[in-house]
Formats: sequence, structure tokens, C-alpha cells
Amino acid sequence: MVGDSGQKHPASVATLVLGLFNNVRGVHSMKLKTIGAALALSAFAAAPALAQDPVKIGFISTLSGPAGYLGSQILDGFKLALEDGKLGGVPVEIVAEDDGFKPANGRQIADKMLYDEDIKLFTGIVFSNIAGATVPDILDADAIYVSPNAAPSVFAGEGCNENYFVVAWQNDSLHESAGQNANNLGYKRAFVLAPNYQAGKDAITGFKRMFEGEIVGEIYTQLGQTDFAAEMAQIREADPDMVFQFEPGGMGIAFMRQYQQAGLLGEIPMVVSEPSIDGVILDALGDAAIGVHGSSHWVPDFDNEANKAFMEKWEATYDQPVTFYASQGYDTALLIASALEATGGDISDMDAFRAAMRKADFDSVRGDFEFGPNQHPIQDWYSLEVVAGEDGKPMLKTKEVILEDHGDAYSDQCKM
Repeated sequence: MVGDSGQKHPASVATLVLGLFNNVRGVHSMKLKTIGAALALSAFAAAPALAQDPVKIGFISTLSGPAGYLGSQILDGFKLALEDGKLGGVPVEIVAEDDGFKPANGRQIADKMLYDEDIKLFTGIVFSNIAGATVPDILDADAIYVSPNAAPSVFAGEGCNENYFVVAWQNDSLHESAGQNANNLGYKRAFVLAPNYQAGKDAITGFKRMFEGEIVGEIYTQLGQTDFAAEMAQIREADPDMVFQFEPGGMGIAFMRQYQQAGLLGEIPMVVSEPSIDGVILDALGDAAIGVHGSSHWVPDFDNEANKAFMEKWEATYDQPVTFYASQGYDTALLIASALEATGGDISDMDAFRAAMRKADFDSVRGDFEFGPNQHPIQDWYSLEVVAGEDGKPMLKTKEVILEDHGDAYSDQCKM
């Protein structure tokens, strides 16, 4: 019998040897049994160790449509951390499926992975509405979910869970950085927009929590919207000092182009958080993005060894702009690698695996990284400006730290 490793199973060696001895006449049966048993033991001792079964990682993400590049960047970043198909020296198998930007799809995929494929470790989700439909089932099945992006407020406070870890941020804190940036820039009157789903609500809540000025207009756009003519008219009528908008992916490209076409870019400054100025959006917009103020927890030119290694791998592997989504996918893989290494790849002992995850014993591309009590990041946030690079293309220029060792507004509600 030949197993998956291609090596003959030790028991089959013993059986063949016993068969040969049974065909030899005049040998005492007791001696035959003794010799056969000894040879069987010898075969076990001499056979090479069987290869460790890979740990399956369920990767559910938005990989198609206008927002598909978000999930693809997370997946590409995640893969960069693998070394010969291993994380932390442990063989892994990434089982990736496209949720198609639909919450029901995400939930169905998770159900299949949990019960048909017996997967106990998950990551990948981009959008908070998909996380809201999918993550509870994963946690209820006593599996681990590690978020590389979406981190809705409902899972950060009273709804926190010992099997739920976030590598990116908590949604609100991402946009709190934009609110603080607007304060530092001296703006007093803001118009705010975001899609009408959980992450959009968290975005406006986070911005308003930190912004000290007046909100002169507030709009929740449709998720997936690409025509913002009505919103442009309302912005012009409100005449704010600045606009804060959270429109990720294809929505952000459409919004920024129409903002420029409406003549607003030169009249009303824009202060945004990083999803509105990711590398793909900047590449698509060109000059239209120059002058926009932003905030982020990571910038491609960060001067630390982990980030240098990441950027070198990215540029050598992919012919596409890098985004913070990719950096978060990479960090997510490094975190999982640290826990797999500490536990020898045994995720059946959930207590040990969770303890290893909480230590966050890895070098993040963003620098210092640690978990708060709700297993969401505590990290620094930076102000940025979109400027023209030496090649004339827009790039992010880091200016200063605006929030230091910043956690989130819900962690004290988490009782684990």
C-alpha cells in the first residue's frame, strides 16, 4: 500500500516479509512470529517520518467586480509571507473562494468550509456587511477568524470573542485618524459621506467622535454607487471647509473623478482615511488625487526591516500598485505564522493557539504592533498628503504621527 507521501507503509513491509517466511518449510511457527514481529518493528523504525498534513486556511474574500482588487491584494499580500508553502515552518493550504460582494455567499462558503472541509482557521473578508453575516457562524463553530480588514464595532465591544482577532484596525479608529487630521489642519466645517452599511456607519461615527468642528452635511450613499452627481450638488450648496468621504474600491475612484469634474477639488479640500487613497485609486486618478490629505497606519516607504522585506517581495512578484490591503494581508499571515510556529501547527488545542496569537510575536510592516483587550490593534496613525512623485505620478507623503498607541473606543466594553 502506498500513502500520500509516496512511501510504502511500514505495515505492508512487515506483511510481505511474513508472507515470505510462511513459504519457507521447516521453520517453527513461534520463531516465525517472533522474527516477523521484529522485522515489523524494524520497518517502522527505518521508515521516514510521514509528512505533516497542511493546516487548511479558509480565505473568504471579495475577489471579483469593481471591489475585487481589494480582496485580491489581501490574498496576494498573504501569499508573500509563505515560505515553500509554509507559515512558521508549518505546511499550510490556502482554500480561497470569492464571496462576490454578497453576504449570503460569504455565509454559504463558510458553512461549506466548516462542515465539508473541516477548516478551523479563517481570514480574508474585506467588507463589514459580509463579516457580519459570516463571522458569527465561524465563531459559533469554535473556529478562529483573523480579520485582515473589516472590523465592525459590533465585534469590538460587548460582542467580542476569544476566537476573533483583528490585524487591520477597528473600523471607527481608522476614521478617527481622519477626524484628528482635520483638526490639526484647522478645518471647522465638514461635510461627510459614506456608504449605508456597517463600515460606512462606523466611518462617520469615528470621524465625528474625533472632529471638533461642525458637521454641515451628512449623507449615506448606496453601497456600490458610482454616480454621485446629487451628492456633488449638495456639497457645493453646503459650502464646507472640507469634505470627509469613505468610499472604498471602485466607489472611491468614481467619487474622486466626479469630484474633480465638478470643479470641487480645487475649491473644497478633501480629508480622508486610507481606503479613499489606496495605491490602485491613486494610480487610476492620476493628477486628480494630488493635494488630498489622508491618514493611515501604514505607508509604503516605512523604514523598518519588515516593511523593506515586504516591499522588496511585492515589487519582485507583482506588477501592480501596492495598497495597505496587501500590507494587512501580509501582516495577517505573519501573525498566523507566529502562532503556528509556537504550537507546532496543532490548532486542535485552541487555548494554546489563542495564547500564541495574543502575543502577536511577529515584526509588523507598520512597526510596533500589539493587541488591546478586545484583540484589536493598538498602533500609531500618520497624516499623509498626496503629492506628485519624481515620475509625476501621485504618491503618499508621510508628514507626522497624529495618534500614538491608539486603540479603539469599544475595548473597555469587552469582557473576555
